[in-house]
Amino acid sequence: MKKRNFLLPTLLVGFICCAFGQQLSVLTYNIRFDNPSDGLNRWDSRKGWIASQLNSYHPTVFGTQEGLRHQIDFLDDQLKSYTYVGAGRDDGKEKGEHAAIFFDTTQVKLLGNNTFWLSETPERPSKGWDAAIKRICTYGLFEDSRNGNRFMVFNTHFDHVGETARLESAQLILEKMKQLNPNGLPILLMGDFNLEPDSEGIRLVLKEMKDAHSVSNHKANRIQGTFNGFDAHKPITRRIDYIFFDDSRLKAITSEIICDSMKGRYPSDHFPVHAEFDFK
Repeated sequence: MKKRNFLLPTLLVGFICCAFGQQLSVLTYNIRFDNPSDGLNRWDSRKGWIASQLNSYHPTVFGTQEGLRHQIDFLDDQLKSYTYVGAGRDDGKEKGEHAAIFFDTTQVKLLGNNTFWLSETPERPSKGWDAAIKRICTYGLFEDSRNGNRFMVFNTHFDHVGETARLESAQLILEKMKQLNPNGLPILLMGDFNLEPDSEGIRLVLKEMKDAHSVSNHKANRIQGTFNGFDAHKPITRRIDYIFFDDSRLKAITSEIICDSMKGRYPSDHFPVHAEFDFK
């Protein structure tokens, strides 16, 4: 098991490198928690497919949502050049769903990471505002081994019930970004926001960041939504999974909603979103 976890002191973010190099490949994926009631869509029927997708796209960094510890460890085992950071939302250790950040150790180095809760008391396991359950955000500071660029990644999963919680969560994350990144390193924010593009919470994020899907040359496909609910027979229109970025330091090149299917089945109830960036 290759998990790493250590605190990210603010002093680590003071160094900015201006080297140029290869593109930064990023992916976000709600892999659906291991629910025994999912029948034909249960985890054991999907996990190999998800691992194959990730190995095929081979992003530099990717974030997962909903993964329980054994699911995260399975992917960790299957993706040989990767390791991950993250904590369970229930206890800050192993219990509950993770918002894990995986990274390719042949391309980037981890310099620090931590997890906070989307609540009025973000430093400890807690449920915030009108949320139905505890929610978290995991972040990491990385250095690209290929060119020396440093950047930060935030991965999160907003509540599916609480409207106030979703809006407050967006505000909290934006505030945390400013606190943790006083010197303006490139930042990526990804995850399942349970919010559609015209929602107040997404509009709030877009005051500070850009949506990779909206500003890049995204690859055309017939599906523009990201939540499929395991139902291949209904239109997929809800786009609730995003990759946001700081356009003062990053340029989005391409973005794609990966809508793989096989015999009317999907590997998860969400489609992964993939984007590629250049450092400015």
